[in-house]
Amino acid sequence: MAAAASVASQAQTVLRGRLCDPGFVHSALRSSPDTNYSKLKYLVASSVSEACNNSVLLLGPRGCGKAAVVDMVLEDLKKEHPDAISVEIARQLCLEHQLSFSKMASSDDNTEFIIDMLRECGLAHKTVLFILEEFDLFAQGKQRLLYSLLDAMQTLTSQAVVIGVSCRLDADQLLEKRVRSRFSHRKLLFVPSSLEDTERLVEHLLILAKDSGLPAKYITDYNSRLTTIFSDKRFKGILNSLMDADATTSNILRFLFRAVSYMDMESGFLSMESFLKALSSMQRQPKMDSLQDLSILELYILVCMHRLEDKEQSSYNFTSIMKEYRSIQDAYKTSDKYATTVCFRAFEHLLDRELISFGDNRGRNQALEYRPVKLLISSRELAQSLKLNTTCPAVLQKLFDRERYM
Repeated sequence: MAAAASVASQAQTVLRGRLCDPGFVHSALRSSPDTNYSKLKYLVASSVSEACNNSVLLLGPRGCGKAAVVDMVLEDLKKEHPDAISVEIARQLCLEHQLSFSKMASSDDNTEFIIDMLRECGLAHKTVLFILEEFDLFAQGKQRLLYSLLDAMQTLTSQAVVIGVSCRLDADQLLEKRVRSRFSHRKLLFVPSSLEDTERLVEHLLILAKDSGLPAKYITDYNSRLTTIFSDKRFKGILNSLMDADATTSNILRFLFRAVSYMDMESGFLSMESFLKALSSMQRQPKMDSLQDLSILELYILVCMHRLEDKEQSSYNFTSIMKEYRSIQDAYKTSDKYATTVCFRAFEHLLDRELISFGDNRGRNQALEYRPVKLLISSRELAQSLKLNTTCPAVLQKLFDRERYM
């Protein structure tokens, strides 16, 4: 048992290291010529080899891998062209090319610095890469920085590439006419992954290679069990639920990191339960925490309100809820029968927790039991709270399920 836990702990370390390494996460992109990585690398590499200027925008939602792709491209190109690319801050460029540097420089001084720096780098046959993250923020106001940079790149001696990164798909439409005329209008769109792409990514991240440093028999058994899970319809349903909320790479990585943390240490393997727990923790909402420790009476009140809404009763109050509650007690003869004063205190507690609220403000002068109320939780949230509450009476779960499927 201890040996299995030890091997499982080593496997967790290997998997967590993979999930936290952007280079490994996106390494599969290097093998396909149709990926944004390949397109961006070709554009920058051709700019370096042909000594020309270029500009490109990387557009897509946050967490889809734009910055990771840029880092991979820079890492690869610095290895291929170690003397031809500068990815440096202003002070380093000044020291290398004997240009003056001042923190107090004005806008005009900085514009002159950009022109001088591009000229010096061009004469040294070096390509300067400008990475402008949150590109849409540079497009606010008079856009002097963008104009000065792109205008300086029009000279024959300059040799630079501007890479803009933005989560706004209309970032190029924010540019002024004079700036847009100097921009190359190249765009790479990072769209959310399809289910098939996500499945390939998950397999790439979780399947262990033979050289992982773990026992060969463990790797074989681990990969065999994982392949079985991947082919299960329930796993595909988990991925679909996850992607319905957020299909970005960063969200997939958070999900997998949690699944690895829920690895069964006794068996030493990932199980379907690991992925289900990870999905549940990802989907947790603030109201679910408030629902966890409700009393049985408070659950009855919520179910009664849900039944009234299912009956298409447009307006109801505490008195209406009590009538529904009494009808359930009369029909099922349960022992969960409470006095009206106790029920009213439970009703007030639900109001305080903001699980229910008053329907409008028109009846402020009315007594609380006569003011219209409404549910602030969904049917799914209520169903989940009933299922997770170990003290929930079976009749209450039965009543709720009957209403859902009628």
